[in-house]
Amino acid sequence: MDTTGFEHLDVRVGDDGRVCTLTFNHGKANEIGRAQLHELERLVGMLPSSDVMTLISTSRRVTAKGTPIFVSGANVTERVGWMTEEVRAHVRWQREVLTALRHAPVFHVAVVGGIALGWGTEYLLGCDWRIACPGAVFGLPETGLGILPGAGGTAELWAHIGVPMALRLGMTGERIDHEEALRIGLVQEVAADLGAGLARAHALAAQVSTRSPTAMAAFKRAVLASVGGSSAERAAIESAAYERCLDSGEAAIGRAHFADVTAGTRPPWGPRAL
Repeated sequence: MDTTGFEHLDVRVGDDGRVCTLTFNHGKANEIGRAQLHELERLVGMLPSSDVMTLISTSRRVTAKGTPIFVSGANVTERVGWMTEEVRAHVRWQREVLTALRHAPVFHVAVVGGIALGWGTEYLLGCDWRIACPGAVFGLPETGLGILPGAGGTAELWAHIGVPMALRLGMTGERIDHEEALRIGLVQEVAADLGAGLARAHALAAQVSTRSPTAMAAFKRAVLASVGGSSAERAAIESAAYERCLDSGEAAIGRAHFADVTAGTRPPWGPRAL
């Protein structure tokens, strides 16, 4: 995957092409504005046709006062002077990009070692696995600004942590640390520090890299599509996804290389078929 041309996001792909790392490192506090959103949209659009199987999102940024930052929120200062319709269109665009990220055919791991407020917390809802480290802080301050979390924090957060917890975060603006985030299900793991969190992310990526890209994409699509469906609808989705693996030839490759699979060696999978 060609990562040249990214000026506002640090996007790097490993030597084997299967792991892409997105490191937020811009502005005063990794705030997300138009420039970053354009590049995130570009990255999301590139993933399906690439060899990337795991996306790792993180940040090593630390403020002058020593405060670690993941994403501090949206860039609200760039909105000064915007008319209502311009704000409306921008927030809709944010929502569309994060929705596309959620459905990207890769395993997306976030490693958070700093402040993730507003848009930073919403960004995590587009990830498949979330690892927090000491120093991580989460929260939704939007209602104190006369708005609400409009990029998934209202529509999707409750599905991850439950309605009462979502109402607590959104209506009080309370900030929570890594331990509370783990307790309520906002993150799935806690690492000792950022280095340990990234090591865990790369260990997961190593396991992912042996899998069939087509089967992985079909599995993720089927799981997400099944949410909220009836039993019959979920079964039909699963059946179609399984048959996609058969029709693509990946199932035959898996059968022919069963010994490699059990040994943890990567079979000669074909390119990702969506």
